[in-house]
Amino acid sequence: MTAQKKGAAKAKRASAKPVVAQRPAAPAPALKADIPAAASAQAIETAKGHDMNEQIKKTVETGQQTAQQTAERVQAAFGDMNERAKSAMERNSKLVEEMTDLTKGNVEAFVASSRVAAQGFQTLGQEAADFSRRSFEEASATLKSFAEVKSPTDFFRLQSEYARSAFDSMVSESSKMSEAVIKLAGEVAEPITNRATIAADKVKAFAA
Repeated sequence: MTAQKKGAAKAKRASAKPVVAQRPAAPAPALKADIPAAASAQAIETAKGHDMNEQIKKTVETGQQTAQQTAERVQAAFGDMNERAKSAMERNSKLVEEMTDLTKGNVEAFVASSRVAAQGFQTLGQEAADFSRRSFEEASATLKSFAEVKSPTDFFRLQSEYARSAFDSMVSESSKMSEAVIKLAGEVAEPITNRATIAADKVKAFAA
């Protein structure tokens, strides 16, 4: 066999040998593990950020609600204080006005009572003067009668009649004066008594 033939035979055997396909290289396991880990870390960071935002949002909302409630309470408290102060001022103003009217009424009642007393005493004085004048006239007439008597019997009779008449006049005048004084006392006290009743009613109204 020649060299040329041997070379052809080798080439034929070589071409007849089957070709084995190369398998592709498997991806590195480390790459498969790193991708989910990175995604998980990012998800955790995102969740943490979301939770933090929610916490901040809730804190802000709570602070706003607290501030609003506090402002409403303060406003309500000041409003209540203003209403109470206004009511107290109105009550005090009304009290001063009522006391002024009450004092004015008391003064007017005292003046009216004094006027009644003055008129009553004037009337009593006039009646006393009239009684004294009548008594003097009767006594003068009796003395003249005594000068004209003719006997002791007539003298004692006239004296007895005069004494009895003077006593009766004195009793009658005293009774009349007593009634007049009692009536005058009631008339003098009436304005003051009425004002005392009104004052008591007003004091009860103030205290209520």
